[in-house]
Amino acid sequence: MNFVAHFQTLARYNVWATVRVLESVAAVSDDAYRRDVGLFFRSLHGTLNHLLVGEHLLWFRRFDEGISPKLALNAEVEPDRVALAERLQAGAACWEPLIARWPAERFSGQLAYTTMRGTPASLPFAATLAHVFNHGTHHRGQMTAALTALGQPCPELDLVYFLQTEAAAP
Repeated sequence: MNFVAHFQTLARYNVWATVRVLESVAAVSDDAYRRDVGLFFRSLHGTLNHLLVGEHLLWFRRFDEGISPKLALNAEVEPDRVALAERLQAGAACWEPLIARWPAERFSGQLAYTTMRGTPASLPFAATLAHVFNHGTHHRGQMTAALTALGQPCPELDLVYFLQTEAAAP
């Protein structure tokens, strides 16, 4: 398997799916956007903030800089919904160039980091990177369920739709 190509595909999918969810969320009233709709991080806003913290402020820095910032996974790091959407899109766009910098052998190594509790940890690099993209998919799925419950249309986010879109592009 070509890990670089595989993870670059997942990074492009992450951008595509993030944009699609954010477009759907943008149509929701501020009241509905911030309402506790039963998600793990309560609201659409809380879930998007969690994605910013987990994917971009925590895991990206672990992979890129080798540091583990001390952040609460439920922290509201961006209260403004427009700025939050912009930061999520910008952060998602950073993964593909980062992946391109790594040599192929890096994917068969380990990722050393510090857990949220301050404990040193080491996990398989490729599997942990897969976790980052799977985590985003999990929470986007929660948000599409919330959008449906709020009576809003939600986008189709299956990876195969992204692959079909890419294949059809000129």
